[in-house]
Amino acid sequence: MSDEMSLKALREDFLAGSTTSMPIAGTIYWAIVAVASLVWHPENVALLVLIGSGMILPAGLLIDKLRGQNKMQRANNANPLTMMFLKGTSVVVLLWPLVIIAWKVAADPNLVVLGGAVLMGLVWIPYGSAADDPVGLQHAIGRAVASYAAYLFAPTQYTATAISCVVILAYAFTAVRMKRGTTTA
Repeated sequence: MSDEMSLKALREDFLAGSTTSMPIAGTIYWAIVAVASLVWHPENVALLVLIGSGMILPAGLLIDKLRGQNKMQRANNANPLTMMFLKGTSVVVLLWPLVIIAWKVAADPNLVVLGGAVLMGLVWIPYGSAADDPVGLQHAIGRAVASYAAYLFAPTQYTATAISCVVILAYAFTAVRMKRGTTTA
């Protein structure tokens, strides 16, 4: 990538690798968690969130491929905005042990669902910065605040379901509003 490339051109390049496949994959994943939380033991739901959270990216790539787009695979790793986004997502990985420790100390598997909802929502902050799209920060903040509220106020047997529904609504909001390609909104 040329040193003379403007920030606008870098953002256009970043958005060219952006797709709604990630929110679609996230929605499917959290719908599975919501349904599972109605029939599975909370410990199993916690494990689903822990193990399954790493499946959103591959599912997004598959959805992209099925849609004939392959946009995410064309992401330019020489673009500093792409690299900023990827590095920003490492925060999620670094904080997962804290969620696991909280679950074990409090003996509350719903903390894993809450932690997953909040942590995985954090990736939208570097996305929004790289894309110059306010929806990233709106998604992360709205998802976190509403997930905390669901954890605190939903009946215990429906806490994981309520949190999952919050995340699904956040993804729907984001999929409708996020910038894609070289369009600006």
